[in-house]
Amino acid sequence: MKALHGIRVLDLTHMLSGPYAGMMLADLGAETIKVEPPVTGEGTRRLLEKDPKNSLNGFGAYFMTLNRNKKSITLNLKSEEGLRIFYELVELSDIVLNNFSAGVPERLKIDYAHLSQINPRIITCSITGFGETGPDRHLPAFDIVAQAMGGGMSITGQPDGPPTRSGIPIGDLGGGLMAVIGVLAALQARHVTGRGQHVDISMLDAQISLLNYMATMYFLSGEIPDKLGNAHFVHVPYDTFRCSDGYIIIAVITDTFWDALMEVVDAPDIDTEENKAQPGRWKNRDLINRRLNEIFSTNTQKYWLELLRSKRIPCAPVNNLAQALSEPQVIARNMVIEVDHPLGGSTKMPGNPIKLSDTYEDCYTPPPLLGQHNKEIYQILLGKSDEELEFLRAKCVI
Repeated sequence: MKALHGIRVLDLTHMLSGPYAGMMLADLGAETIKVEPPVTGEGTRRLLEKDPKNSLNGFGAYFMTLNRNKKSITLNLKSEEGLRIFYELVELSDIVLNNFSAGVPERLKIDYAHLSQINPRIITCSITGFGETGPDRHLPAFDIVAQAMGGGMSITGQPDGPPTRSGIPIGDLGGGLMAVIGVLAALQARHVTGRGQHVDISMLDAQISLLNYMATMYFLSGEIPDKLGNAHFVHVPYDTFRCSDGYIIIAVITDTFWDALMEVVDAPDIDTEENKAQPGRWKNRDLINRRLNEIFSTNTQKYWLELLRSKRIPCAPVNNLAQALSEPQVIARNMVIEVDHPLGGSTKMPGNPIKLSDTYEDCYTPPPLLGQHNKEIYQILLGKSDEELEFLRAKCVI
């Protein structure tokens, strides 16, 4: 049994931030019912569907990954009958998750104010670009918008280059992760209060939160940080270094690590009394980094990593995706999994990073076909007859 067994989620999300939050809840065991528009389904069903390199049996990489462990029903929320059926589902559910634009849930009458009258224990969660309050709440936003406004792009990239978006869509994924945290917090609060509540997640808020100590440094010093490439604002050496066959990183964050590093490399010109402490290393950072690049370029990644690890100096290869996804540690942690397609075949994808000792989260069902679970949800859960379902199909409600 998984940790969230017995929790039911109505997942109204689309694209990335919302579906990622729904995927995490589904991986943790919540019965996650994807509520999709009839005929077309959710937008990512069509994304990459015909790309021969990035699809499987009509499911593109987005949909295949983000919708594992979920069920699918079709329902037209803009129709009176569809809204009535949705309210029936809300009565039997715990969480309603959406990432519609601000104001859309209210217009559709599926916001917390409406749904809490039907089920006072319901928890609703909206993920938007800027949240549901403030002057920018109605502006559209995607991942790069949140990354840009959140400040992270201004400190990402090489010093002489332009601001750079994170290669991982951290704007979207950060919003999705905060949504999961918020929903789980609301579930815990419900144990105490007996009531549900609304969780308002802003992708921009998430990016500001992730600035963390760097924001505090700005408030303390008044200095606006610039791009440092792969270097650190405090620690030296903490950077990428070229070997003869690729790159490694070293993260020297204590004086002890520096002493150990000086046992590995032969560099009397930087093995000085001044550099034994962080202020000296920061002062001499350009020389230290230049000399280490010269030294590490004389041999391979494997050679240097073995030496560095023998001294327990924090280090790693800079992997491409193929290398990262074949790391023995990644495989040992079941972070590469095989997920079936409902029509046959399978593909690998990242696993669940949350490892719990008493429940089994590492099992996966295929992403659903459009409306695959209509019969199960409408007939078994809501008790509707074949005749009622046929009537709803004829009216394009499902």
